[in-house]
Amino acid sequence: MDLVLGIDGGGTGCRAAVATQAGDVLGRGKGGPANIRTDLEGSRDNIVEAARLAFADAGLDPSLFASTDAVLGLAGANVGDYKQRLEAILPFRNSDVENDSLISLEGAIGDHDGAIAALGTGTVYLARRRGKLRPVGGWGFQIGDLGSGARIGRDLLQETLLAHDGIRGGSALTQTILERFNGNPGEMVEFTTAAKPVDYGAFAPMVFAAAAEGDTVAGRLVDRVVAEVEETLAVFDLAAPERLCLLGGLAGLYAPLLSERYRAIMHPPLGDAIAGAVQMAVRKFGKPGGGHG
Repeated sequence: MDLVLGIDGGGTGCRAAVATQAGDVLGRGKGGPANIRTDLEGSRDNIVEAARLAFADAGLDPSLFASTDAVLGLAGANVGDYKQRLEAILPFRNSDVENDSLISLEGAIGDHDGAIAALGTGTVYLARRRGKLRPVGGWGFQIGDLGSGARIGRDLLQETLLAHDGIRGGSALTQTILERFNGNPGEMVEFTTAAKPVDYGAFAPMVFAAAAEGDTVAGRLVDRVVAEVEETLAVFDLAAPERLCLLGGLAGLYAPLLSERYRAIMHPPLGDAIAGAVQMAVRKFGKPGGGHG
């Protein structure tokens, strides 16, 4: 049996779905983080484990990997040679590694024109208008990913240290954060030595929650990131009937905070990123006679 595999991977985890070449999903599985720029070998292991679990869910033997074609939408695939290096070490018959934003767009808006804003551990934006794609962002939180969970968490730790040093005013939230590190700024600095984007991103929901309760530092951070998200979306100059879909773990927190201009064209996604990966795999590999190459 010829099969296709869709993989959706980012800084928090990865998901796999194995399907027939007609697109009927047979089984699903989950694995650990799969940001190939952060950890290529670890991502490969997590991807293979998610695929193994998907095959097990479908009652299929992992030996069928060798006759399965895969489309993988992964964080970090848009820079460097990580895409090519990963494709070379995956166990599937054909592996097509794309940036995670592409499978997200495919799943979210289907055949419509519009854009996605993937707002999670990282951020990345992708628009499609009359078949032409325009990607924006996705450069990693050190120098990009404005509005991302990782960036918000990093900025919260920075504000906590600024408050500790008396440079800026603190708040209940910065006090809570300092207490998490036993009141010791040195422990916070040590945390940053090995912290990955997902570790910073874990603080982001606290910021939105505190802002909703009137915390001054949290409010300042949320105002800034909402403005950054809108500044990025403005690049696309979206208007009805084009669609905007917010995706990712922070989407529900951002949605009510965006201005009316964007709320007016906001739609729930038609499908998720894993559905988009499967659709792309079917289109690329599910042709009569195999269509492999």
